[in-house]
Amino acid sequence: MTLLSKTGWEITGGLVAVAAMAGVAVWMALRKRPTADELELARRQLLVQTGRLVDGNLLDVCTVDGADGRTLTMLLYSYRIGGVDYECSQDITMIGSVVDAAQVRAGFPCTVRYQPGNPQNSIVVAEGWSGLREGLPQLRKLEIPDEWDLSRARSGRS
Repeated sequence: MTLLSKTGWEITGGLVAVAAMAGVAVWMALRKRPTADELELARRQLLVQTGRLVDGNLLDVCTVDGADGRTLTMLLYSYRIGGVDYECSQDITMIGSVVDAAQVRAGFPCTVRYQPGNPQNSIVVAEGWSGLREGLPQLRKLEIPDEWDLSRARSGRS
């Protein structure tokens, strides 16, 4: 019969490893987890810093009853990336200082920020950035002169 002999270093190393695993388990159980609002803020900040821009359309602004009893204001919008149409919504309840839901008009164009590897992760408004436009773009009127002055165009020819 063979007896396993353990040295002092092996026993100490094993105890340190067990204590470290127990410490990590306690930290994981007791740490402060971010709230849903903190996670949404971090997502918006990530998209403002690293998101790509694409043109979209505002579909609607509606209110929805949340699971916690709050009334949420949702901004519905659509956009197209690589031939794929996306229809998304964004909760704009917490960022009322950036966007006024009464001023949003359905059918107007907007700019959408999306995550390149995950195009359905997108936003229209965030703190410090807004993809909403004031109104429809106005094209400048083309002014055509009564007579075309072609003398400058022909001066180089003989």
